[in-house]
Amino acid sequence: MSPAPAQDRIFLTFDDGPDQDWTPRILDLLAEASAPATFFVIGCRARVAAGLLRRSVAEGHDIGNHSWSHRHPFAMSTRRARDEVADGAKALADLLGRPVRHFRPPHGRVRRCMVDEAAAQGQTLVLWNLSAIDWGPLGGSRAIARRLRRAAAGDIVLMHDGNRGINRTAELAASLPGFLTGLGQRALRPALLA
Repeated sequence: MSPAPAQDRIFLTFDDGPDQDWTPRILDLLAEASAPATFFVIGCRARVAAGLLRRSVAEGHDIGNHSWSHRHPFAMSTRRARDEVADGAKALADLLGRPVRHFRPPHGRVRRCMVDEAAAQGQTLVLWNLSAIDWGPLGGSRAIARRLRRAAAGDIVLMHDGNRGINRTAELAASLPGFLTGLGQRALRPALLA
């Protein structure tokens, strides 16, 4: 999915949460900047951090499906891949009291059966066109800040609030305040995905 071009809007997204340590810190930074975002959450993690999901929504953010357990889309059978989408959608709908509208596949790997299941769940596929690369050896705060400065109107920006695997959430958190301040200076307005 690609949002309609907007002269001043930018779409901030965070994957792999909720995380008991980092999601609250990211939410605090977004609140200070009055910046809404979409959090693509993992269903099994959401079940143990339902309060963070509710806080996110109460503070004006949106929630999207990032599957039940974040298994790599090509490392499972077609049936299991579809279940990952459906189980994630069910967990989020149960916790929020409503279905979610967006789906982002783990690792950004698009698999037709998962996209079809997301559509059956009423969800639209959302990828990104700018990544902070806030993971692995390239995920230092200075490099993240440099990449985020490239953000332009209409961009969907990928970041991570879930400190799992190789994600470097602390490095992102160090870069985020300057990035958010810079958006305001460049007259870019964070907005929710349509």
